[in-house]
Amino acid sequence: MTSHATGHAIGIDLGGTKTAAGLVELPTGRIVAKEVIPTAPERSGAAVLRDTLALARRLQARAASIAAPVCGIGVGLCELVNLEAEIRSDNLIKWQGLDAQQAFTAIAPTRFESDARAPALAEARYGAGKGYRHFIYLTIGTGISYCLVIDGRPYAGAHGNAIIAGSGLLSSDCERCGASLEHSLEDYASGPALAARYKRECRENRAALNSGAEVTAAAAAGDALAKSIVTSAGAAVGNTAGFLINALDPEALIVAGGLGLAGGLYWDSFIASTRRRIWAPEYRSLPIVPAQLGLDAGLVGAALSAPGVDRA
Repeated sequence: MTSHATGHAIGIDLGGTKTAAGLVELPTGRIVAKEVIPTAPERSGAAVLRDTLALARRLQARAASIAAPVCGIGVGLCELVNLEAEIRSDNLIKWQGLDAQQAFTAIAPTRFESDARAPALAEARYGAGKGYRHFIYLTIGTGISYCLVIDGRPYAGAHGNAIIAGSGLLSSDCERCGASLEHSLEDYASGPALAARYKRECRENRAALNSGAEVTAAAAAGDALAKSIVTSAGAAVGNTAGFLINALDPEALIVAGGLGLAGGLYWDSFIASTRRRIWAPEYRSLPIVPAQLGLDAGLVGAALSAPGVDRA
């Protein structure tokens, strides 16, 4: 599982909260230069595209300053990306209808990839997945998604959509009152959901918490409401993780994302819930480990996804 490409590629990890980009040395995976900016997708797709192109140009200039030609650009983004590397949704990053591919290619040859598959590829090659033939990569942050990796290759599915872990709607009816409930796991257990739930459930005159990180920090400090929300959220993600393990039978589960790597009460609740839901008794102790590359996995994996880089 070694890249045959040498030189440098630009990797861009375009998420719902922040955009991390780096100049990555190949085949070592070393990050030579890195920059992180807010994404602010609520502005417009065109605004996000302008910022991301400017980021790519700055990294290209950095590469030129050290005489390191860029072989290509890989962009991992939090949307559906099909097998032809075409963006097929616009839930957050509204680039459909914009000629983003042509705009990036004016800088260097560019390939789009799912932000679930790109970091999974990086972990398979350089990180926590190196010792496993089959593993699940689960990322928990602004969104919740997964990727199955088989023999070092992220499995994309028949259409490129084998990444959905937290976006699909869950429906249930209350047997007592008859109320119908419909929400997604991301509505309940993602970073923004923790802050939204805290604000909605807070009955006291206390300051609002504006992010998942603030809610987990409040939980660690002893805030009873925050502790309840964080515990229930971790348990809910564990329910989905257990289902994925039962369905896909991996050797390990590798966990990433801002919340996935936060540790503390969220992690403890998530781990206990996941193990409780693994059906086969002999596999309830399978490795569940944090991603080794941390929050850099996305940009490194995006660089590995660039045109001209061997992904095998």
